[in-house]
Amino acid sequence: MQIGIFGVGDVARDPVSGRTPTEHERIKAVVDYAKLAEDVGLDVFAMGEHHNPPFVPSSPTTLLGHIAARTQRILLSTSTTLITTNDPVKIAEDYAMLQHLADGRVDLMMGRGNTGPVYPWFGKDIRDGIALAVENYALLRRLWREDVVDWEGKFRTPLQGFTATPRPLDGVPPFVWHASIRSPEIAEQAAYYGDGFFHNNLFWPKEHVRRLVELYRRRFEHYGHGRADQGIVGLAAHIFIRPNSQDAVREFRPYFDNSLYGGGPSLEETMQQTAVIAGSPQEVIERVLGYREHAAGDYQRQLFVVDGIGVPHRTVLEQIELLGEIAPVLRKELARDRPAHVPDAPTHASLSAAAQERTASGEGRR
Repeated sequence: MQIGIFGVGDVARDPVSGRTPTEHERIKAVVDYAKLAEDVGLDVFAMGEHHNPPFVPSSPTTLLGHIAARTQRILLSTSTTLITTNDPVKIAEDYAMLQHLADGRVDLMMGRGNTGPVYPWFGKDIRDGIALAVENYALLRRLWREDVVDWEGKFRTPLQGFTATPRPLDGVPPFVWHASIRSPEIAEQAAYYGDGFFHNNLFWPKEHVRRLVELYRRRFEHYGHGRADQGIVGLAAHIFIRPNSQDAVREFRPYFDNSLYGGGPSLEETMQQTAVIAGSPQEVIERVLGYREHAAGDYQRQLFVVDGIGVPHRTVLEQIELLGEIAPVLRKELARDRPAHVPDAPTHASLSAAAQERTASGEGRR
């Protein structure tokens, strides 16, 4: 089980102190979080891509490249790479470059983006979101797997004899997760290619999450990638930890109420229905152990939101340290009774080894 943190890089006012960090402070803080995540033994650090205020991570490869130079072990990912508004050629080259700089410690989470005004900024229409995701990703896969590409589609100019540079490290593209909270077409896309499926289940009841994950698993088996329970699944949670639950709820409430969560169900109702958790370390452990029901079985990646919505820098660092303390317990308990045929989340090392085996057996590159 990979355990890590992810965020979206929002710049938000602290409702308790009344202070709003600057963009510079927020960017530098994100680097601190990634470094501490590695120091406390977490497996993954992921950051989203946004091009509209109040978010700052408009260039995730720049940010992750800097973090790669400051870390040694932690896997660097995106919590959204906009497959719809980015040119697949630029994605192919940017993330291959990052893959080399990070010595393979890179994967991606593809997303469509749900902010309508952003699409025309990049010459796109949100009504084409699904079609863009399907066509652009099909091209991206070819760019990473074929040395010379001839291609023609609907949404960009044709390519003739094009080679994306640099080529993926060791000839092995970064692993891709397809993220969706409500679109069966994206679950289908992930299953078709045998890629990972990540459900950002922060706002959704477990019944909805389970239905979409089960669809992915069924179609993963249908396309011949393995048994349904061998599908690569990731889930999310937003946590706030204190030694006792009363303090956690009391301290987290103003941040919850003054954020995008606020204005609807109460904190207590939201925690009961979704993957938002404010509680003691033991309560967080117990809740997360129940997520196998959301995932329709054993799953491979669990990411946590610990920053954003105005939570101050010092508090976020405390949350990462506490998560580092409970992560070994989660790994141990989530591994208990896990069938031997259920795979781990792919890494560059495991994908490279599999590619070498295919080459040795004459299958070639997939």
